[in-house]
Order: sequence, then structure tokens, then C-alpha cells
Amino acid sequence: MADDSRTEISGGFGSYAAIGDSFTEGVGDPGPDGMYVGWADRFAVLLDDRMPEHTFRYANLAVRGRLLDQIVEEQVPRAMELAPDLVTFCAGGNDIIRPGTDPDDVAERFERAVADLTGAVGTVMVTTGFDTRGVPVLRHLRGKIAMYTAHVRAIADRYDCPVLDLWSLRSVQDRRAWDADRLHLSPEGHTRVALRAAQVLGIEVPAEPDQPWPPLPPRGTLDVRRDDIQWAREHLVPWIGRRLRGESSGDHVEAKRPNLLPL
Repeated sequence: MADDSRTEISGGFGSYAAIGDSFTEGVGDPGPDGMYVGWADRFAVLLDDRMPEHTFRYANLAVRGRLLDQIVEEQVPRAMELAPDLVTFCAGGNDIIRPGTDPDDVAERFERAVADLTGAVGTVMVTTGFDTRGVPVLRHLRGKIAMYTAHVRAIADRYDCPVLDLWSLRSVQDRRAWDADRLHLSPEGHTRVALRAAQVLGIEVPAEPDQPWPPLPPRGTLDVRRDDIQWAREHLVPWIGRRLRGESSGDHVEAKRPNLLPL
């Protein structure tokens, strides 16, 4: 059960745990120490800024490559044990992009986890999928992702969860919001998501996450084709190879912040 002594201080959250996959771990946003930063870490800083010194604590349980059932088995119980004031729950994306998966089935399993979490922690913020119409490797899955996103919003309504709505965040549809692998956000993309997460909770942010990007010079057909070939060689082929071998980028990877600790 959650700790009844948890309190929000000055309208903020005293503790926060992030659960999920590579998106929440921060892949695409490398830090100076070799570990990924990512939107959840950046969001934690914004939460920490609202708290008295040394009172805010943060855990990030996310691990790249994790499917929903793995997150539910490995991370949800730990988040319930930690019983923070706030949990962000982003899961199911890796399931949805796999051939043959059913968004209705994934959503049912997601809802069971939300029910467990909302009974044990303070606030659960759920996260929708991105609108992938501008993401070449995921464009053909847009309808499937949209269906799962609709389910997530409905689940949030049933359990009174705030929603980090990435589908409506237009700024991340720009290619500069994405890493070279076209599957993960760039540092700027992660920053914009962190700002939007803070806005969802009514926190004033230093910049508007949906502000337009500076204009880019036009690109010729040859430039686009050259980029596509390089991307396929460096990222797509290895990704397909891991799938064929039954491997995951998260094999042998552990959570980077398994405990609630001060920033």
C-alpha cells in the first residue's frame, strides 16, 4: 500500500518514479557520463525546482526494449513498493510496433496495470503515442498507434489520470526532434516532452514546448536518398537483425535509478 504520509509540498510532488521503455530511459539523449538523460530526467528537474532544497526524490525504472508485460512484471511492483507521489507510466509502444499485435489486447493489459498503480501511488500520469505521420520507419503504423492512443485516453478518463498527450505535440513531428535512428527522440525532442509533461501538471515552464523550429534550408532529392541509405545501413538493418535473433537492445541493461534519491 502507499505511504499515507506522502504530501504535496507547495503544490508540488515530493517524489517521482518513471516507468517505461527506451523513451522514458532517455535513449537518444546522451549525457556526459555516458548514461542517457531523457525527458523524464529533465521533467524531474522541473519538479525539483518547485520543492524545498533536498526534499525531492526521483527514481527512473525504465529499460530500453521492454514490452508491456515485462514492464508490468519488473517495474510496476517496484514503483508500488516505492509509493511515490507521482508515477509516469509509458508502456505498450514496443508491443504496438510488432507485427500481429492487437491494440485492444495491449490496452486491456495496460489498464490492469493502471488500476494497480492508482491504488498504490499518489498520481499516475499516462502517456499517449506520437503521431508518426512524419516518421518514415513508423508511418505505416499510424492507424494502429492512434487506436492504442485512444484507448490510453479512455483509460485515463476512467482512472482520473493526467495525460501526457504526445499525439498533439506538433513540434515533435519535425525531424530535428528525432535521433539519427528515427526511432528515439533527440535531446531537443526529449526537452520538449519534459516541458509538456510539466504543463500537464500546471507547472510554469521556461519555454513553450510547441514553439516552431527555425526554418531549414531546402533539401534535394539526392540528399534525402543519401540520408535514407545511411540510416538503413546504420540503424534499420541492425534493428531487424536483433528482431530476427530474438534479441533486445535492453538485454543485460538495468534501471539507471532504481531507488528514490535526491537529484
